[in-house]
Amino acid sequence: MSSIADNIGTVTRRIQKATLKAGRKAGAVHLLAVSKKQPSARLRTAYDAGQRAFGESYVQEALDKMEALADLEAVEWHFIGPIQSNKTRQIADAFDWVHSVDRVKIAHRLDEQRDSSLPPLNVCLQVNINNEDSKSGCSLDELTELADAIEEMPNLRLRGLMAIPDPDQPEAELRSSFRKLANALKKLRQEAPASGPLDTLSMGMSGDLEMAIEEGSTWVRVGTALFGPR
Repeated sequence: MSSIADNIGTVTRRIQKATLKAGRKAGAVHLLAVSKKQPSARLRTAYDAGQRAFGESYVQEALDKMEALADLEAVEWHFIGPIQSNKTRQIADAFDWVHSVDRVKIAHRLDEQRDSSLPPLNVCLQVNINNEDSKSGCSLDELTELADAIEEMPNLRLRGLMAIPDPDQPEAELRSSFRKLANALKKLRQEAPASGPLDTLSMGMSGDLEMAIEEGSTWVRVGTALFGPR
């Protein structure tokens, strides 16, 4: 059985190879370790192997891990799950990134509840790219309005888009989904005034990260290939 350190090395090499193959600059793609439902000891092992960015979906579980790992320096915490209104204060207080903002109400709560002494919270807009009833996310048509609203919120910094395409769709359709998100970000750059760089595409997971990188991903969210099945 491979160790977490070995797995991080393997995935990192996959990312580097795919980045080079796509003709993109080295370091353009970052690894987000999806650590939900993993005990804090396994995150510490990943940290010791060089991993710094961790993605969590359950607020209380994440807060417990943050407390257990408070001695570690330069850990970056990303919230990647659906956001409940009654959890926004905790998310605004504790996280560095939120990848799953999909409506103005949630954005307003995060902005109002983010301590102004902290750096602005980096946010991505989650897009329901395949219009799945079971998935969170706004539609492509709603992006500009949502982005315009966030630009008026001083404690948020709009960074880009996130999507979780249906992994069971045919390869050509999956690639099309990634491309749609990349094109949506390009369009947003042209249409929306942006105080932030709009430099982020959060897409791609363990089984499809190479394709996502070819289509422009800057954060790949990997859990199973690092930690094994939950």
